[in-house]
Amino acid sequence: MTKAEQVRVGVMKHIGLVAILVFLAGAAAWPAERAAAQSASADIKIAQAVPQQWPPRPLRPTARLRVTPYPAQGVIPHYNPGPDAVRVCNAHYEQEYRPSGTVIVPRMHCYWTNDPRARAAAE
Repeated sequence: MTKAEQVRVGVMKHIGLVAILVFLAGAAAWPAERAAAQSASADIKIAQAVPQQWPPRPLRPTARLRVTPYPAQGVIPHYNPGPDAVRVCNAHYEQEYRPSGTVIVPRMHCYWTNDPRARAAAE
């Protein structure tokens, strides 16, 4: 170990020792300050009013929320088009602007059709 490293290690040890001593001095002084504050508050009594709600608030019934199933997003129509229908999807890439910079993300658009050409391509 070089001389400079030895000096640095010695300085760090001294800084740690000083930090521990400051902490212990504060911990020893804290209960004395607290006891002095309690004795001062015992001499002086101050009347304080208790806060009350006036006028009392009436209780409201909780809000009722109607929950309905969420249809599949991106598929039009949102119903079963029949046994002969085929789902056609078109995929492409789009630029998306974000705070970190512009990125290219994949997108897909799907729909149901009864077109015989789409059924032939699916088979």
